[in-house]
Order: sequence, then C-alpha cells, then structure tokens
Amino acid sequence: MGTVNSCHNEARIQFEAFQDQRHSVGNILRVHSRDMEIDYRTRLTAMLDVTRFLLKQGLPFRGHDESTSSSNRVVHVPDTSSHSLKMAIDALFVQHGLSLSRLRGQGYDGASNMRGEFNGLKSLILQENPFAMYVHCFSHQLQLVLVAVAHDNFTVSEFFGYITMIVNISGASCKRRDQLRKIQHDKIIAELENGEITSGKGKKQETNLARPGDTRWGSHYLTLLSLCSMWSSVIEVLGNVHDDASYSANKGVAAGLIEKMESYQFVFVLHLMKYILGITTELSLSLQQGDQNIVQAMSLVRSVKCRLQDFREDGWQIILEQVNTFCELNMIPILDMEGNMLTRGHGRRRGQLITNFHHYRVEIFCQVVDLIIQEMNNRFSEVSTELLGCISCLHPRNSFSQFDVHKLIHLADFYPEDFCGTDYLFLEQQLMSYFYNLRDDPYFSSIDDLGILAQKLVETEKHLVFPLVYRMIELALVLPVATASVERVFSAMKTVKTDLRNKMGDEWMNDSLVVYIEKDIFSTIENEQILQHFQRMQSRRIQLSPFVPTRQPSQTSVPTQK
Repeated sequence: MGTVNSCHNEARIQFEAFQDQRHSVGNILRVHSRDMEIDYRTRLTAMLDVTRFLLKQGLPFRGHDESTSSSNRVVHVPDTSSHSLKMAIDALFVQHGLSLSRLRGQGYDGASNMRGEFNGLKSLILQENPFAMYVHCFSHQLQLVLVAVAHDNFTVSEFFGYITMIVNISGASCKRRDQLRKIQHDKIIAELENGEITSGKGKKQETNLARPGDTRWGSHYLTLLSLCSMWSSVIEVLGNVHDDASYSANKGVAAGLIEKMESYQFVFVLHLMKYILGITTELSLSLQQGDQNIVQAMSLVRSVKCRLQDFREDGWQIILEQVNTFCELNMIPILDMEGNMLTRGHGRRRGQLITNFHHYRVEIFCQVVDLIIQEMNNRFSEVSTELLGCISCLHPRNSFSQFDVHKLIHLADFYPEDFCGTDYLFLEQQLMSYFYNLRDDPYFSSIDDLGILAQKLVETEKHLVFPLVYRMIELALVLPVATASVERVFSAMKTVKTDLRNKMGDEWMNDSLVVYIEKDIFSTIENEQILQHFQRMQSRRIQLSPFVPTRQPSQTSVPTQK
C-alpha cells in the first residue's frame, strides 16, 4: 500500500472533486452571479426607497443647474407682460428650429396678460397663427366662475370671510376639534333616542368642519354641508370659546361670529351658495379626474348651464322655504319680506329704505345667479365646447361608440391650413372605412385612450392607410385639454415660492427646486415594476430575474394512517 500523500491519492481526490458539480466552473459562476444579482437588487431597491422618500416629502435631490453651460435652463423673462412672454416664446421656437405657424394648441392660466381678448398672450399668438386653438383648463375655469362671484358680490365675499373665521375658531386646536366632535356625537345620540332621526348605513356618520381650500371650490361645498348639519354644535363651541377665552379680543370675535350666524342674511346666503355649489359639484369632480371623459364633461357643462337658468326662474321660492324652515328649527327670527330695511355700503344709496324682498331677491339672489350664468357663458364658450365635442368623436372608448362622421368633418373646418380642398373629397369615405376597419379589428378592441390609439395605428402602419384620420388624432393630442394635474403642479410650487422667498433672485432659488409627483398614483406602483422597467431601458451588466416572493408553508394537517 502506498502512502497517504502519494501521487495516486492526490489524483484520485482531484478527480472526485472534478466530478462534484458543486465545484464545477459553471456552478461557481452561477453562485457568484446569483450573489451579484442579490447585491445589485439590494442597491437598486435602496436607491429607489430613497427616491420615493424624497418625492413623497417634496425634498430636493440636489441643486438645479442654471449655469450658462447647462442644456436644460429655465426660460427667464424680465417681466410677465404679454409682449415679453411672446418674445420669449419666439426666441425659444427659433432656438429649437420650430415654426410658430405649425402651432396648433395653446393653454395658460386665467390671468388677463395670458387670456386677454386684445393684448393677451393668447391674442398675440392668434394674430400670427389663427389656428393655434386656445382651450383654458376647464377645471380652473369652473373655479374662476365661483371665485368671480365671491369677489364681485359684496354679500357673498363677506359671507365666505365669516365662514373662514368660523372654521378657524372652531378648529383652531385639537381640543376644540375634539370638543366639536363630542358635542355633535352626543347630539346625534340624543336625536336617535328621541326618534327624531333614524339610523342606517351612510346616515349621520361622524363628520367634522373641514377648512375650505382656495384652489378647490368643491371643498367649500363640503364645508357648507357640514356647517348646516353641525349648526347647533358649532354655536355651542363658539359659546364655550367666548366663556373660556382669557383675552377680550377672542371673546369679541366669538360673540361676533355667533351674532352673525344667527342673522337671517347669513342663513340665506348659506343656503343659496350651498344650492349653487351643489349644482356644479358633479362637474367639478368630473373635471378633476386625471383621465377625463370629454363627452361627459361637455354634457355636464351644458346641463349645469340649463340648471342654473332654471334655478334663476324658479329657485327663489325653493331657497326661501329652505331658509325659513332652517330658521324655525334653530330659533332664528324670520324676516317679513314686505318690511323695509336701510341700505348699507357707500354712495348715494347709503341709508335709503328698500324692502327686504328687493334686497334678498334682486340684490342677492338674482345678482349672484346672473353673475354665475354670465361667467359660465363667458368662460365655457360655444367655440371651445364645440371643438372639444368634435374631438370627443375620435375617442376609442367602448369600440368607438362616440364616432360621428359629420362632427369629424366639421372638426376639419377648425384647421383649414391642415386640410386642403381635395382632402374634403376623400375625408368622409376615409372616416367610414377607418371606423369599420378598426371596430372589427380585435387588436383595437380594448383601447381606452387616444394616445394609445395613435401608437397602435403607427405599429400596424394604419396611419399610412388612413392619413387624414391620423392627422385629426395628432391635432387632438397636441391640443392642451383641461386636466387637474397641470393646476396641481402650479399649486405645489408654493412649497418653493413662499412669501419669504417671493422676491429672491434666481440664483438663490436654484437649490430649492423640487420634483412634484402625484403621490396617490405613485404609491400604487410597486418597486418591482420600476426595477423591471429600469432593466428594459437599456442593456445592463447584471440582469435581474423577475422577483418571486417566497411562499410560506401552509398549515395543513397530514392525515395519519391507521
């Protein structure tokens, strides 16, 4: 027998190791690759978690590069006049080799320097290019309709000022909010025990007096609804503030708010604005949706206009009955409409005697409703609604259920520079062929978005078969139709452009710029979806395999054999 360390034994050990697959080159490489993939995934996930945190909190990643060598500088204007903005846009178009004559859509906020009929930026561009269609954000327009009423009518403006004070005083601290909630809870329990109200799903749920927001007038509607339902509880909280206040100023404010709430005029304006905001609330909610249904929005605009006109003719008696009933329940003196009152304000009418009927019917009810109707007609013009109504016929939702060949031919009339005389000869037949071809094609059956429709037309090369229809889709996609997301971006800028930073120079603002996202949407996106999308963007040195979560063993019983 040979020695243990003989050449034969060493060769045998090496051969056995070679036969062992755990020591093979392939296995070692696979193990190393698996470990590297785990480390790679861990690093990516950590960076993604940090990114999520910064985005959700609105924190800056780093300073924004505004140096002269930067290729992504923000355009600076010396002032915000329409002529300065027009010159900046012209320079930007020239810089990128674009022509203003090819512009087909423009959209700005409601400021006079932007949408002015004579000297606004919109008008200056339309003078050079009459086909650059202007569509103001519909959601913002509806808000401006209601804001105009609050600003132009003294009684309504004063009313919302008191509403803000009532909400602030009632919910100035956690103690007062809890007190208001407890008083309202005890009131509901007492009414249930006395049989004054009934219980049931969705009835008399716990509520609170929410603070109305300046940028979303739907919140004002919720505030007015809550105030009506919590009326006695709010007055009781204000009374407690008056009794417990250590400063005479707080006592005076609380007492003044109670006196104002128990006046007939406050109750009248409360019910009038609650009714008007109720008419517009469905339209407001529809216009705030990310994926807007243009057909539904146009229908709601028309129905709101009709309801407001009917309310102007027949709503006086409805509001009067609601106000008188509310005053009786809350022991507020009811006015005699035939009685007289002294006019307030300034000028020659100050101190004159007028009837209560004239003040409430003419100076409040008719003036407020007429102002809203006028603003609705001005801001939701027939041209813009007609244009969007024609565009909605292109939408592929529900197998092109909104398709209307006559409206689409009329859509071409809005863009004579893009459709010449010979195009009209082929347009109707091409529209009908397009409709029948795509409706029966299963590849286009589940499309619910105009942008995806355009992509699939290019993928299948049908944009070459139906060039006139595809041109219409292109025009519809570049038109800046209203979406609430654009307005929310401007609202989010308040986190940077605060009162303290309002007059800072650009060089001081560079390190404060942040990324703005839709937090509710972003929270629904899983990390794995982002990682896999990151992998597909380009070839990477390490490829991640799809993540499969480890399944826990189920707790099942094993039958025993007898």
